[in-house]
Amino acid sequence: MKFVIQRVNHASVSIDGTVAGKINKGFLVLIGVSNEDTKEIADKMIKKLVGMRIFDDENGKTNLALADVDGALLLVSQFTLYANCKKGNRPSFMDAGAPDMANEMYEYIISECKKQVAVVETGAFGADMKVSLENDGPFTIVLDSREL
Repeated sequence: MKFVIQRVNHASVSIDGTVAGKINKGFLVLIGVSNEDTKEIADKMIKKLVGMRIFDDENGKTNLALADVDGALLLVSQFTLYANCKKGNRPSFMDAGAPDMANEMYEYIISECKKQVAVVETGAFGADMKVSLENDGPFTIVLDSREL
């Protein structure tokens, strides 16, 4: 499982010209699921995500977590995080999770995040989405479950 976490001042995701999810200060999280992922892996990733201390404290040090700044989450599924570009110039997505399983994992991540974070907005699994954001910093962290 991969999470690309971007600290944002604001972010939104639109589908067919309609805003599906919108947040102010918080994290825009692009979520990639592989066929090997489980709920236990998702729980580990969520714990790391929610506890991530990458907001500035009063001294300008990155010591504050999402809850400390009343931050929100915008969770967007993105199978392209599992692109394999080893052969040729056209990526293969064979490492991405099968759609039914990946959607189930995405929905599980959403439901678990909602238990811990007051504002959780989302895109729609498998939809053609347009994502807009103002990355604060810029500050971007890539979490890969194989490295945790």
